[in-house]
Amino acid sequence: MAKIDVFNMKREKVGSVELADEVFATEVKEHLFYEVVKAQLASRRQGTQCAKNRSAVSGSTKKVNKQKGTGRARHGSIRAPIYVGGGRAHPPRPRDWSYRPPREVRVGALRSALSKFVAEGRMVVVDRFDLAEIKTKALVGALSTLQAKKKALVVDSNTNEKLKLSIRNSKDHAFLPPEGLNVYDLLRHDTLVLSQDAAKALEQRCMKNAGGEK
Repeated sequence: MAKIDVFNMKREKVGSVELADEVFATEVKEHLFYEVVKAQLASRRQGTQCAKNRSAVSGSTKKVNKQKGTGRARHGSIRAPIYVGGGRAHPPRPRDWSYRPPREVRVGALRSALSKFVAEGRMVVVDRFDLAEIKTKALVGALSTLQAKKKALVVDSNTNEKLKLSIRNSKDHAFLPPEGLNVYDLLRHDTLVLSQDAAKALEQRCMKNAGGEK
C-alpha cells in the first residue's frame, strides 16, 4: 500500500492515508495518455461543419449548351463545382467524431497519471477543505500555503459548495469531483490537491473499473 502524508489547510501534517499501489504507485504507461487524451479531444469536437454540394445550391437545371457542335466542353448544369457559385465536390458533412477507447485503456491511463503525480511529488492530500466563506482570494492563499504550484486541480466532493464557488473565478485553478477526474484535466495542471475522502473515492473508482465492472 502506498502511504501518503495528510495535511491540514495550513500544511501541518495531521496523519497519513494508505492507498492502493495498483492506483497510486503503478507503472506509468505514458503511451496511454495519448490514446485517452486524443479520444477526449475528439469527443469535444462539434462536428457541425457543413457545405453544399451541387444538389443543394440554387441555380438553373438547364443544360448550359447543347452536347455537340459548339466546340465547347460538355456541361450539364451551372451548379457544377467548376462554376462560380456552384456546389462543392465532396463537401464536409456533420458527423460525430467521438469514440471511446477500451475500458482497460481508460482506467490504465488514469492510474498511470495518478501514479505519475505521486512519484513526482505533485499530489497533496488534505484532511478536508473547510472554508470559512466563499472567497477566491482566501482559497488561492490556502493553495499557496499547501505549496500547490501555479496551476492546481482541486478534487473534493461535489457537495462542497464553498469550495466550488470559491474556485470558479480562479484563472489558474480548477475543481472536479472524484467521479469527474480525467486524464486530460490532470495533465493540464501542475499539482493535484485532493481531500482524503476524494483520494479514497478515486481508489474505489479505479479498483472497481479494473475489476471489469462498468
